[in-house]
Amino acid sequence: MPHPMIPLIEQRVSANRFDASHSLTDAEIGELVRLATRAPTAYNLQNWRFIAVRTPDAKARLRQHAYGQAKVSDAAVTFIICGQAPDHTALADRLRPFVDAGHMPQGMALGWQENVRAQYSEPRAARDEAIRSATLGAATLMYAAAAMNLASSLMGGFDADAVAREFDLAQNETPVMLLAVGRAAPGNWPQKPRRPLSEVLQIS
Repeated sequence: MPHPMIPLIEQRVSANRFDASHSLTDAEIGELVRLATRAPTAYNLQNWRFIAVRTPDAKARLRQHAYGQAKVSDAAVTFIICGQAPDHTALADRLRPFVDAGHMPQGMALGWQENVRAQYSEPRAARDEAIRSATLGAATLMYAAAAMNLASSLMGGFDADAVAREFDLAQNETPVMLLAVGRAAPGNWPQKPRRPLSEVLQIS
């Protein structure tokens, strides 16, 4: 019998139609983000932030900068998923519980801090890592939503600079994508065809 995750992966669709009468509680939104933060990040940086846009006013402001896409306001919540530039000074606190539990030597944690400082000193490298982390968090949130019987839709169609200004993002934050989550309404497409493995898989 297949693991329950396999049908979630095989049956997931990108919803364009959401039930605008459906809402999510703070606890439900918190659980989605809690699960999203189980995604991996380099050096355990956890360099992401999730802005849950839920009120009608905030949805309207976000929709204005997302080319009028109705799902931004129809979904129960639309997340702005932000990647943050890696910060070596923050890593000590993020690793401390792991070190205190005896899983990692203190010297290794200090080495990771130095690696982060050196590896991401160049702005492009820092931005690339911010985008990687946010993307992994978004994908995990998407499947967390599916596990909670919710529909979702990832969106790259928005004015990133305008969203950053509108929602007061910090200088080190990049709005990487939007993720609408809620109850599906009738009329969504099934999953679109995928390319055959022969075109996308190379085994060396």
